Amino acid sequence: MNTFGNSITLTTFGESHGPAMGGVLDGFPPRVSIDLEEVQRELDRRAPGRQANTSARKEPDKVEILSGMHPDGYTLGTSIGFIIRNQDARSKDYSKYGDKFRPNHADYTYYQKYGVTPLPGGGRTSARETVNWVVGGAFCKQWLAKFGISFHAEFIETNNVAETAKHGDSTGGIVSCVIKGVPAGLGEPIFGKLHSRLAAAMMGINAAKAFEYGDGIRSASMLGTEMADIYRPTDARGMKDPFRAEPCETNHSGGIQGGISNGMDINFKVYFKPTPTVMQPQRTIDVNGNECETSPAGRHDPCVAMRAVPVVEAMAALVIADAMKTARGFSTE
Repeated sequence: MNTFGNSITLTTFGESHGPAMGGVLDGFPPRVSIDLEEVQRELDRRAPGRQANTSARKEPDKVEILSGMHPDGYTLGTSIGFIIRNQDARSKDYSKYGDKFRPNHADYTYYQKYGVTPLPGGGRTSARETVNWVVGGAFCKQWLAKFGISFHAEFIETNNVAETAKHGDSTGGIVSCVIKGVPAGLGEPIFGKLHSRLAAAMMGINAAKAFEYGDGIRSASMLGTEMADIYRPTDARGMKDPFRAEPCETNHSGGIQGGISNGMDINFKVYFKPTPTVMQPQRTIDVNGNECETSPAGRHDPCVAMRAVPVVEAMAALVIADAMKTARGFSTE
């Protein structure tokens, strides 16, 4: 399960302390001009060591495009291959863990599934994997911009990250996202609902624990009369194309009704748990089931949600781009 998407797919590879991360973006439309400097700016937003209170790992995260691009800067319609070389991996930092299962990591579950002891930095389970998603999402964002579709995510602090880090602990956080310009009618009914596809994409991000769109959890305590999104008459929308205008007075539904976009802004939130690694000893067991203790090691984000902002945007872009290409009536040009 290293491939995401249906019509536009992203297949990824790489491990946190391996030689490189990388992927193949397939099904991407041809003749789309791509600003590779903008792709790099997206990667810089996610890169470690660029913000206060984030991992001290220093990775340049320079993307190298291997295929699928014309020298003049536009896509060929063939598979777009890329790699990002790891240049600041320090595997020795993880030697203290040995064959111990770190609490709240995937060490134990991967061992049960694959029979492999924990790899430095978490291997394939590391959030470093998301660097690949940002590349794929950056391509999709540039194509979708031609349709007037844009993405904006923000970090919402739930605990004081700086204070938490001082005490060797970690904290969770929230990332909110708004997608503007999505035309009405995007998404498939029943099992291909747009919000379920967005939810699946967001819940695939490392440390994501919950997803909601529109009024979300709050809607469970609302009345039907409170949550109703009343439609506006066509002549009140003030646009030549009423199907690209906002059709409702309010947006409690978060831009999706019946699993299909209604032309309003699509808005959602992703809730992230605290980073599982903390700079304090923790009780655990080893591969033989013996009780033991882990000692603090490695470089980690005290709040993973901070650097998840561009990742959320990227995964949202991959979902919308895939849906746009799949849907009838939407040109891929």
